[in-house]
Amino acid sequence: MSRTTPASTLITNIGELMTQDLEHRVLKDAALVFEGERISWIGSSAAAPAADERVDAGGRAVLPGWVDSHSHLVFAGDRTAEFEARMSGASYTAGGIAVTTGATRSVSDAELAGLVRERVHEALSQGTTYLESKTGYGLDVANEERSARIAAELVDEVTYLGAHLVPAGADPEEYTDLVCGAMLDAVLPHVRWADVFCEQGAFNEDQSRRVLKAAKDAGLGLRVHGNQLGEGPGVALAVEFGAASVDHVNYLSGEDVLALAETWAHWNPSTGTGTRGTVATCLPACDLSTRQPLAPGRELVDAGVQIALAANCNPGTSYTTSMAFCVTTAVLQMRLSVHEAVRAATYGGALALGRDSGNDVDGQRAVGSLAVGHRADLHMLKAPSATHLAYRPGIPLTHSVWRAGVQAV
Repeated sequence: MSRTTPASTLITNIGELMTQDLEHRVLKDAALVFEGERISWIGSSAAAPAADERVDAGGRAVLPGWVDSHSHLVFAGDRTAEFEARMSGASYTAGGIAVTTGATRSVSDAELAGLVRERVHEALSQGTTYLESKTGYGLDVANEERSARIAAELVDEVTYLGAHLVPAGADPEEYTDLVCGAMLDAVLPHVRWADVFCEQGAFNEDQSRRVLKAAKDAGLGLRVHGNQLGEGPGVALAVEFGAASVDHVNYLSGEDVLALAETWAHWNPSTGTGTRGTVATCLPACDLSTRQPLAPGRELVDAGVQIALAANCNPGTSYTTSMAFCVTTAVLQMRLSVHEAVRAATYGGALALGRDSGNDVDGQRAVGSLAVGHRADLHMLKAPSATHLAYRPGIPLTHSVWRAGVQAV
């Protein structure tokens, strides 16, 4: 339950403060002060200034709140039968999306909003303080507009994904025209981003290019679902259009990795300045559920690509809001270090959403890292270090959560 926020709050006796700022600081016996929603001071506990409220962390670790940059929260129903079949050997295809579309269309606005609200609360209770969600289970003008409108009331970032699947019986070219025309116009007041599922069984290269061009012309930022089920044009299209992220990236050629790396050639990671590239967003919970090869996170990082980790909460392939599970999997199975995995789940997500600095056009404070001036999104663990996220897999480790300076857990 949220509490009234004092004018200033000091959190002291922090065993490990992993800032994930541009200096990659990991401070021991640290302290932090925030005033309202803004972090105002970071340093050692011994040098901490006075504040209106004092919180003793008791030697626990503090991280930035998770930034989940890829989810599909606006849905009704579940796909348990599909999951059971896949665990018995059936392969994943995009066709199950149609099942969720039917269930989502069948519920009222109030019911759908209630379901989204429950998922947002579940994510927050586990340390996720900044959350993106896509549309994509409406797949007609009225239901996509409804999904976008409901999402805009409940999450931080909304992405238009009318190009999730061609509905059964629809002509693919005519439906693509609808996605680029009347449907885009209907959702535009509620969304900041647009996405396309560029994959076999969904949208081909030409259709995906049309969707991305229409969205870009409408002033939206771009994202791409790409290279999930096999090598394909998703990464190349994301790079061509300057997309903020390309997500899934399970099957990458050497050329794909090089192309992504080259988008970051004029970015200075030490200062956060220069030309932004395309973030590669890895979705390990989804990879496990679909039994696809895990995204090559180690190879991407070594090549100089900025990566993000996200939960991809959806009813078909990743019904989880646990970013900690994604971090654990990235360490244990993707060969990332704990610091790299936590960074991808915090700063990387913020970078993928353009929220890594305080210079956004709408004036929002930076999230995903802890630095003076950034938003006070804090995740305190029931552990002395972030290493316990991988060292003690599956153990709930969230102790306390502050979102924009307000204690939520």
